[in-house]
Amino acid sequence: MFLLQAFSARLKNLSLTLNSVYKIGWSKIFLLFHISPNLLVIGKEVQTDYAGFIDFLCLDQKGDIFIIELKRGKTPREVTAQALDYASWVKYLSNDHITNIANSYLINKYNLELDKAFQKTFKIELPEVINTNHHILIVASEIDSSSERIINYLSETYSISINAVTFQYFLSEYGKELLARVFLIEPKQVEGNTQRQNNSKRQPNLSYEELEEIAKSHGLETIYSTIYNNLVNKYFTVVSTTRSSLSLKKGNKTIFTLIPVESSAEKGLKFRIYTTRFSDFLGINLEDITNLLPASQYAWENYPGATLDWSGHEGFFNNLD
Repeated sequence: MFLLQAFSARLKNLSLTLNSVYKIGWSKIFLLFHISPNLLVIGKEVQTDYAGFIDFLCLDQKGDIFIIELKRGKTPREVTAQALDYASWVKYLSNDHITNIANSYLINKYNLELDKAFQKTFKIELPEVINTNHHILIVASEIDSSSERIINYLSETYSISINAVTFQYFLSEYGKELLARVFLIEPKQVEGNTQRQNNSKRQPNLSYEELEEIAKSHGLETIYSTIYNNLVNKYFTVVSTTRSSLSLKKGNKTIFTLIPVESSAEKGLKFRIYTTRFSDFLGINLEDITNLLPASQYAWENYPGATLDWSGHEGFFNNLD
């Protein structure tokens, strides 16, 4: 095992269970901070579609998801099977679904939406695409030999990003409470075990030219290039792409998006606009903006119950009239 924190001599190891640790005042959030201060908690007791509840759902600065499961009163088979079951659900969560989960938790707890909480935590902008990879971390007061074998097997043989961390509670001779953490597998080793899988899985964002080719394949090249050239040359200087879309931004906020991957010759070129942001940026009232949009436009929210800043319209441009 890899000891990340060690404490001075003359400490009394009380070998408490997780439940006992909570009783003496070490909260779940405090434990989580000691697991890794480089994670942003975006959900607590998150309900999955399979009637289970994930103890903690977190993001790291790359936008990867961490599933953190506390092993309390569960057998080795139960805790590992449950964690893998949760991972099978998390794997398919979309950006919008994760944003919804995060905002429900973060707004209630900190009055911050995901993008602001992420920037405050990591001092960088929230990636355009999140949940490219996900990781499992099991937290326990001790790890039995069966759990150890299972976790090592999954990590070494199948390159699954899974690890376990144990805590030991110490009381110094002066009555100071200390907490030590020990990872089952050295984190760098887990990262190495999964690197091959991640390299093959993580695909680069499409370029402007590649997105233009997709629009062209739908017969929408003229609409795509005309809208892009007019908006970028006149109004926007910050442009970013994902695997499906091209976003026009002001600072770190997306204002207008073209989505060739979800477009078609029949419907037209799909767009999404944050209407209030667009209005504030260009000084145009909301009614005039909606009147300029195609008749196909409809109201859109980044997540259910979103604020005006995270709402707008989407639809399809099928001509330039």
